[in-house]
Amino acid sequence: MLFQPPPYGDNFTQMNEVARLLLLVALSGAAVTFAGTGAIWLMDESRRIRGAMKRVLEADPEILLVARGRGRGVGISLANRRCAVAWDAGAWLLIYQLDELMGAELIIDGQVVGRVFRGEARRALDHYVTEASRVTLRLIFDDPHHPDFDMDLWLAGDARRRRGGSPADAVHEANRWLARAEAIVRRPHAARVAPQTAIPEPPAAAPSRPPRERPPWDDDFDDEDEAV
Repeated sequence: MLFQPPPYGDNFTQMNEVARLLLLVALSGAAVTFAGTGAIWLMDESRRIRGAMKRVLEADPEILLVARGRGRGVGISLANRRCAVAWDAGAWLLIYQLDELMGAELIIDGQVVGRVFRGEARRALDHYVTEASRVTLRLIFDDPHHPDFDMDLWLAGDARRRRGGSPADAVHEANRWLARAEAIVRRPHAARVAPQTAIPEPPAAAPSRPPRERPPWDDDFDDEDEAV
């Protein structure tokens, strides 16, 4: 009677196929997770706005505010004395000199409840706000083409669309920006040096010619005349 080994070969083949399938599923899941994480990082509006601000301000902004979910932001470089505002997550920007910032306003549900303006006393928020449908920070610039920039820090429905935050948090952040704007507008303007026109130097005076000596025959000629 011949010995016949158990048919283990088919079982091993099936196990190998299952292992390969599980490995493929795991690798696919890791690739999808990695791609999703990379896409979220690339599309993060805060990162995109900061990068755009750094490019146009020629420095990393020391002060930055982003209205999350609306693609708007404002950044200030104190070193370069520049301010930039952004739309569409940094795709559109405007650049101002810091001296062009004239003031800021805190608007709650259409009412200006706080205000800072160059040359005026600050109108501070006189009551604590916990509920609001809309909280807006408005920056005012000395520019006839683009005189203001609005940022909605809170809108009705944000609690359902985003995690964390509240109207009170938005009002607190806007009030902090009023204080920043006040500190900026109270600073003296940077001295603007007008281009100087080169003044030509007066031409050098021509050297005086030494008196011409009389030729010796002139003396002789005079002597002869006197003798006559």
